[in-house]
Amino acid sequence: MARLIIMGGGVSGHTTATFAKKWLGEEHEVVVVTPNSQWNWIPSNIWVGVGQMSKKDVVFPLAPVYAKAGIDYRQAKAVSIHPNGKEGSDESYIIIESTKEGTQGQTEELTYDYLVNATGPKLNFDATEGLGNGKGELGNNTVSVCTADHAVHANIELKQLFEKARKAKQDGTGERQKILVGTGHGMCTCQGAAFEYIFNIEHEAKKAGVRDMIDIKWISNEAFLGDFGMGGLHMKVGGYAVSSKLFAESLYAERNVDWIIGAHTSKVEAGKIEYELLDGTMHEETFDFAMLIPPFAGVGLKGYDKDGSDISDTLFAPNGFMKVDAKYDAGAYENWKASDWPETYQNPTFDNIFAAGIAFAPPHLISKPMSSPNGTPINPTPPRTGMPAGIIGKAVAHSVCDMIKKGKENAHLHKASMADMGAACVASAGKGIFDGTAAAMTVYPVVPDFEKYPGTGRDTDYTFGEIGLAGHWIKHILHHMFIYKAKLKPGWTLIPE
Repeated sequence: MARLIIMGGGVSGHTTATFAKKWLGEEHEVVVVTPNSQWNWIPSNIWVGVGQMSKKDVVFPLAPVYAKAGIDYRQAKAVSIHPNGKEGSDESYIIIESTKEGTQGQTEELTYDYLVNATGPKLNFDATEGLGNGKGELGNNTVSVCTADHAVHANIELKQLFEKARKAKQDGTGERQKILVGTGHGMCTCQGAAFEYIFNIEHEAKKAGVRDMIDIKWISNEAFLGDFGMGGLHMKVGGYAVSSKLFAESLYAERNVDWIIGAHTSKVEAGKIEYELLDGTMHEETFDFAMLIPPFAGVGLKGYDKDGSDISDTLFAPNGFMKVDAKYDAGAYENWKASDWPETYQNPTFDNIFAAGIAFAPPHLISKPMSSPNGTPINPTPPRTGMPAGIIGKAVAHSVCDMIKKGKENAHLHKASMADMGAACVASAGKGIFDGTAAAMTVYPVVPDFEKYPGTGRDTDYTFGEIGLAGHWIKHILHHMFIYKAKLKPGWTLIPE
């Protein structure tokens, strides 16, 4: 019997674990190690953050689902990887630390035959002074929608701001309220979540009758609106190829949302941020309510050899994400190619270790690297969430199952390069049965291939977008479909990643 351990129970880890167990059956053991007791459909957190969904709408307990599937579930965080075993034993193992109430802090060794790192990111709030609390958690100066609990808090704060705006409008003496949403550091990713949140706030402010008393502003590390960490894109809209820059600028102008781009937020205080622009100048912006996405980093896993020596740099890139079959020495931007991106997500040193979703180290940015004259990097890092994370998780599950069943020598490693992968994205711009809107977009490939598609880097026949009520309903339906799939309800395998 082989044992497969998946570290992480998010979109990628959950996909890997559930498919692997389905394909391996009772003959082999699948173990999931995740610090969370609940699974969270993160794309809907933005709706929790404006009060259009509750926390219970976006989470469910993992234990019953894994028990039903026959998966060994450990509510714990992985601390270290020991791929060569230890003195007196060649068995590979990891050390985990319990996060379960009653056993919190207790450590345990788990041996493995195959290991998948799907831990996702560390929300690196402390990378920006004042954005974090000094303990790596969200500070008191801003709100967040990165977790369901964060989103609940964000909604409470937002409703209080709406009430201030309402009173100011009624008595005619109060001050206008200022909202700031975007990225909280020059190296953030996940602009999409902030994009959705700002337009949902704008939509809710209209419904509450206070939009005319609120100034809403976007701040981002993107060099242009619509970059989204993918270098922007050209998509078919109404039969014409339109740049995401024009698409985004039109939406911001239509909704009367101002913007600051090419910005690195360097400091956050109560009601004020300091930021640096790509031209090197320093500025300040005040706010009454702010939601700034933190940068991502690896979760802090360490690697150790048999003799106890630290081999973390063999397993992980400097940012803490796991090394896989990518070209990490591509060099300057002019040398970058689509083929630099990983295909199998297998660690180059240990062939029984894989990484999936956000946990793998990308070879370089997708967007063009930018920095200020002061040497401050200001550019989005590559997105690896959502549909790509699920597709990668399923491909990794395929590879590991083949290796277990056929042996490493005869196994076929399945490929899921983001440079040969299409992705669909539905970005909410306001929730409502009849007045909701969302931008529904498809991108192919996610990582542009300028050799195959000169000019745009993408196939414009498969890269298109529309915004409207239909997009909102698609996103609402997908919310229920993916939670249904994650709960392993009948027919769950028929729902695509």
